[in-house]
Order: sequence, then structure tokens, then C-alpha cells
Amino acid sequence: MRSLVSAAPNTRAAYAGDIDQFVAWAERAGIEAPADVRRLTLRRYLAYLSTRRFARRTIARKAAALRRYFDWLRRRGVIATDPARRLSAPKGDARLPRVLKGPELETLLEADEADLGPIPRRDRAVVELLYGSGLRVGELCGLRAADLDLRRGEASVWGKGSKERKVPLSEPSVDAVKLWLAPGGRAAMVTAESPSNALFLNRRGRALTPRDVRRILDRRSPTPTHPHALRHTYATHLLDGGADLRVVQELLGHADLATTQIYTHVSKERLRSVYEASHPRA
Repeated sequence: MRSLVSAAPNTRAAYAGDIDQFVAWAERAGIEAPADVRRLTLRRYLAYLSTRRFARRTIARKAAALRRYFDWLRRRGVIATDPARRLSAPKGDARLPRVLKGPELETLLEADEADLGPIPRRDRAVVELLYGSGLRVGELCGLRAADLDLRRGEASVWGKGSKERKVPLSEPSVDAVKLWLAPGGRAAMVTAESPSNALFLNRRGRALTPRDVRRILDRRSPTPTHPHALRHTYATHLLDGGADLRVVQELLGHADLATTQIYTHVSKERLRSVYEASHPRA
């Protein structure tokens, strides 16, 4: 899996876990080496996953991991033929991403004016950046203070495939980050183990992780909210406001415009729901 140099760290970790699960299943089935794996073996494994009620999207990802793995084995000369070549799996569910409703978003962004301690400052800056700039959670956790130009209101972000892009920062984001970097904020959480270049730190003084971010949202939101929901909401609000699709693609760091186009469907669904709720003849 280290050969996936263009994949994001979370993707590499997911693929590695997928391969470990397959290896464990194959060993239980009496398969001792990669060369013993046949195409039928892989089909049976995918069928097994279906019986275990894995989501179709998850099975599709596991099939992709197997294709990458066996192709790598073939190129390394470990196997003569690739049993996973053109291995197909059910396509992922075509579910629309969840967009946060007004009250949900207001609750997440609401500041506690009575508490200016380091934790509330950090949490506010995290949420403002996730929504105000549409960052992936991994991008946010990887931010360094040097990546932000608060005077110009922009940030340099390293996205999937180690591609850098510039994203604008909203005024509330700039204000929240300034407060976090001011005395009594980040400096109050620094320990001997703190990385000097990490913008955000967790309670132990180490670099903030995606799991830490999820805990932040859980504390601030009355309903379970995944960090990616803020990114979905950011993109949908841009399109609702008249932003060009290709501009949104650039801001999100999508390599393929088709990935961004799902948000046009979200916007249409929002428009339809407003129409049906508001128009007397809907």
C-alpha cells in the first residue's frame, strides 16, 4: 500500500485495512499465498461481504483495494497473472450528501462569549474553517500557521494527491484564527511534545487529528455531524448563491468536474423542497 503515493493518507490507511481483512479471510479459507488466489476466490469474497451487510460503497472500495493490490503484486513479479483485473463490484449508493440546516449550522458556529479559553477558541476556528473554506478534515488537520495569510485572507492547502491549492478565508475564519493564535490560545496548549508547525493542537498538545475534529463537532452539535457535512454545506451554499460550477470545483480541489456536479443535484433538491413547501399549487 506504500505504492499509493498519489493517494491521501486516509485512503492508504483504508486500503491497507481492506487488504488485511481479505488476507485474514483467505487464510481462514486455506489459501496460503497470493498465487493461490483465483478470480472466483475474489468473487466469493465480495459475495461474503454482501452477506455481512457491508454497504455497497464499502464493497466497491474494497474491490478497488484488491485491484490495486494484485496489480502491484503482478508488477513486482510475485504473481504471474492478475486475478483482480477488471474485478467489478456493485456501484456505491447514489445518496446525496447531507447539507446542514440553518439552525444546525448556527449552533455549530455559535460562539460562547463567556468562555475565551483555548479550547473554545480552537473549536470555533476549526468549525469556521471547515464551513468557511470547505476544507477536508485531513486538510484542516495538516494546516500549519505558515500556510495562512491572514492579512490577505487566504490559505495554502494540500489536498488529495499532494496537490496544493489556494482557498479564500472568510472574515469570521480570519477573526477566529487570530483569536486562537493570540496569547491565551494556542500557546496555552503547547507541551514538550507539541509540533512547532501544527496550527491546531489537541488537549494533549499534539497535532489535531480527524477523530479530535469529530469530537469537537459532537460537543457543539445537537445531532451527529460528520466533518464532511460542513464541506457539503459550503459547496451547496456557494451554488445556491450563484457560484460557477468550475469555480466551486477549484475551491474544493476536485480533479474531476463530475465529482462537483453532485452538488448541483443537492441544490435542485433544496429548491424543490422550498417550492413544494411554499407554493400554493405545488
